[in-house]
Amino acid sequence: MPSVVTKSDLVHAAARAGNLSKTAASEAVNAVFEVIVKSVAKGNRVTVVGFGTFLSRKRKTRAGRSLASGKEIKISAKTVPAFSAGQGFKDAVGER
Repeated sequence: MPSVVTKSDLVHAAARAGNLSKTAASEAVNAVFEVIVKSVAKGNRVTVVGFGTFLSRKRKTRAGRSLASGKEIKISAKTVPAFSAGQGFKDAVGER
């Protein structure tokens, strides 16, 4: 695998592993990503056992600094996507 894995690399791997056409594999990969994004956007968690959990986190309002002027600015509260790696993922990365 290359040092950066792209969506097309995932489609190619899924096509090989599932003995699928690239079109079918692309539809499957896109469907998985779509479900993850829509679910997290609704505030739900998506858990893939052994891989990890996709979720949304709320960030509080906080103070920051403007890079241009150096003045203190207020950074608004917002909800952001987050990923928490599962134990299997952590173990695999730790073995490297």
